[in-house]
Amino acid sequence: MSSTILVADDDHGIRTVLTQALTRAGYDVRTTGNAATLWRWVSDGDGDLVITDVVMPDENGLDLLPRIKKLRPDLRVIVMSAQNTLLTAVKANERGAFEYLPKPFDLQELVAVVRRGLSLPKSAPSSAATAEDEERLPLIGRSTAMQDIYRTLARLMNTDLTVMITGESGTGKELVARALHEYGKRRNGPFVALNMAAIPRELIESELFGHERGAFTGATARAQGRFEQAEGGTLFLDEIGDMPIEAQTRLLRVLQQGEYTTVGGRSAIKTNVRIVAATHRDLTQLIRQGLFREDLYYRLNVVPIRLPPLRERSEDIPELARHFLSRVAEEGLPLKAMDSAAMERLKRHRWPGNVRELENLIRRLAALHVEEVIPLDAVEMELVNLEAPPPQQGDVNEGLSETIERHLRAYFDAHPGSLPPSGLYDRILREMERPLIALTLEATRGNQIRAAQVLGLNRNTLRKKIKDLEISGLKGLK
Repeated sequence: MSSTILVADDDHGIRTVLTQALTRAGYDVRTTGNAATLWRWVSDGDGDLVITDVVMPDENGLDLLPRIKKLRPDLRVIVMSAQNTLLTAVKANERGAFEYLPKPFDLQELVAVVRRGLSLPKSAPSSAATAEDEERLPLIGRSTAMQDIYRTLARLMNTDLTVMITGESGTGKELVARALHEYGKRRNGPFVALNMAAIPRELIESELFGHERGAFTGATARAQGRFEQAEGGTLFLDEIGDMPIEAQTRLLRVLQQGEYTTVGGRSAIKTNVRIVAATHRDLTQLIRQGLFREDLYYRLNVVPIRLPPLRERSEDIPELARHFLSRVAEEGLPLKAMDSAAMERLKRHRWPGNVRELENLIRRLAALHVEEVIPLDAVEMELVNLEAPPPQQGDVNEGLSETIERHLRAYFDAHPGSLPPSGLYDRILREMERPLIALTLEATRGNQIRAAQVLGLNRNTLRKKIKDLEISGLKGLK
């Protein structure tokens, strides 16, 4: 006996197409253009699977979902929508939908989802719907690439699976991590972010795991690490490819055993944190170079999410531009729009800086151009300026003081709303001393007497520093 599929959509054309496709696949199909009829069929015990649109003339399909799941928890429901936002996918998942399909959908994919829904063992959803908040959408775009990401995120919201986000700089990796947290089951816990590229390598372990009083010179008090700050919530490790090997080993232990020790501590501390990592680098290449642990990579890469560069989803640019113009207006500038030629020019640009570059451009256009409708020539002028090569970090004309200041500024910027742990002075001096002494020893081929002369240090002082700083790997130290 063939299964019966109940279809609810106020678009007659979609009902016809679905009826033809599902009938060819061997199913009986009953269709309606309103939610009331669908609810009556479900209440009467009819149908083996439901396909419903979100927007219908008498009731929102998402509002109907919890009632269907309460009355018939084993009845699988596939939700379709032309709204195509992350919030729609998340709501459908939260309210018990078996699958969410954005319109326009692929008929073969829909039939495959129907087959899967009818063949899998019946089980009630594990969680009920949460209260609805019409929050600002964390991710913008309705392209096919973004729809795939929304569907993946919706499936991950009620899990604690470790996620690895990859993508070029400026694609919005932290926004994805925040969406996973803010719409997930840890939403009431803290979201803590740490950018590995902004933390001096000697300080990363202390930043991650905290340190005890007296753990090193200048550690005058116990300091919390990011794991402790993120307890019960989400820890976002950005630019994970820049994590030094020593810290990778300690992070692997946390992922394997669920516990860690502070720097200078002896007792293991249990942790309850979801890890979301991100990188713009090719970790497999770093593994081949011996710069990233392969076992850590597989622990972090449980669910990989690739964020496409903006040039691969240019159809999202108009929506993104309007979003940024609205945000600028909320900050006090007059609301602007862009003429069609200007918008088309934005879609043709390559955007090496991705969404971040687009946002900065829109902000400049809104602030510097007085017209209510921003014209093509204004966009052209700004894009010409963008194409000039940016100044390189660490320029050859940059002095040591400027280099140190730039790194320290990035370090302080990595602690928004807070300060680094105590003992910063001695930790920074330690990090500066290590390469200074190591490179001097390398230049003197390991001759400590000559190195001490170059550095202006007593030889015994140099020996003590070599030991304290754990400088090794130089052959023939003498």
